Amino acid sequence: MTTIAFVGAGSVVFTRQLLADLLGFAELADVHIALHDIDPDRLSTAEGIARQVVAQVGGHPTITSSADRRTALEGADFVINMVQVGGIAATRVDFEVPSSFGLRQTIADTLGVGGVFRALRTVPVLAGIAEDMRAVCPDAWLLNYTNPMAMNVQWLSQVAPSVKAVGLCHSVYWTVAGLCDVVGVPLEGTSYRAAGVNHQAWLLRWEHGGEDLYPRLDARIAADEELRRRVRVDMYRRLGFYPTETSEHSSEYVPWYLHDAREVDRLRIPVDVYLGISADNVAEYEQTRAALAAGETLPLDTSATEYAPQVIHSMVTGIPRTIHANVVNHGLIDNLPRGAAIEVPCTVDDLGLHPQAMGSLPPQCAALNAAFLAVCELTVRAGLEGDPRLVRQAVMMDPNASATLRVDDIWDLCDAMTKAHGDLLPEALRARAQA
Repeated sequence: MTTIAFVGAGSVVFTRQLLADLLGFAELADVHIALHDIDPDRLSTAEGIARQVVAQVGGHPTITSSADRRTALEGADFVINMVQVGGIAATRVDFEVPSSFGLRQTIADTLGVGGVFRALRTVPVLAGIAEDMRAVCPDAWLLNYTNPMAMNVQWLSQVAPSVKAVGLCHSVYWTVAGLCDVVGVPLEGTSYRAAGVNHQAWLLRWEHGGEDLYPRLDARIAADEELRRRVRVDMYRRLGFYPTETSEHSSEYVPWYLHDAREVDRLRIPVDVYLGISADNVAEYEQTRAALAAGETLPLDTSATEYAPQVIHSMVTGIPRTIHANVVNHGLIDNLPRGAAIEVPCTVDDLGLHPQAMGSLPPQCAALNAAFLAVCELTVRAGLEGDPRLVRQAVMMDPNASATLRVDDIWDLCDAMTKAHGDLLPEALRARAQA
């Protein structure tokens, strides 16, 4: 029996989608689903959701739950990680403290001061997961959804190189799906390849029936002024390749937009949008819990678009698939740093995950990715070495923070973030750092 452990199963909406996709495969109908969360209420809700998904989709899986992580991971073949350390309270800190310094953010989970501090409070948990896996399921695959993806995957490669870890994100898929809608071409039958880093990969090829679809996109952009008022459309027009994350995300990873109120207005950038998204997620959890208690039937999306179920199905059955995934750069992209976490096409089958070498990125794309990865490298080193100066240096290198704040303000902001997050951070990083 294939055992799949969910770490952070209290992310109930995501858990529901993953379970629906998993159990939609006939070959996975009898898997063992092991649920884990540190919040007993959320864990109980996740188990209720799992049992209702089974009732709606069918199959006869074994479902267990445990507040003890190592117990949940015992004998697992796959571990799906979706923890959010600190929850919505920590997310509010990631926005409110930087905002008090005049720094605008939109999502704050991947780069910037929000991404750096999210990583620093996540890496101790990742280290614990890796330790548990080495002890009770050393051959399992760790399928990571938790952001900041590039920092987390690179961290895992440093602290637990024996753990088979891959980062999964749907941004490339949904970028292509959205662009196909824009140009009026069905996603089915469309071929595409992207490469770069998570949330800032580049759509290098995009074709349908042998036709390059970029000229169609150019025509649509030229004809639609409102379409031009989006960050990633603006980036595409200037750089020549479309970035594979939303405009909200993309605005944070470059120095050009968020520091200037005129650009925020021109490109309709929704500052602080993730605060509302996070509040909606909490509300949806409460509604889901209430619906379960009332015996109501939960809605299910059976579109089967998430990567983790596809990866598991391919590894169990040997049916090959190609996805875009996050792995360590061992010669896969020539002009990005070796050892960094990058996003490339990967084939998946019963022998595992096989990343595709992509050669060199266009130089302008590689230049932006290199700036992104510099922040990741310094953040990972801060966690490995316990050096609070490296935390400040990571934020100094961040494109948005460095375009907005004086360097003294960056150090003061890091002090304020450290104090606000308190014991969520590794003890060595709670000290002040002198310039």
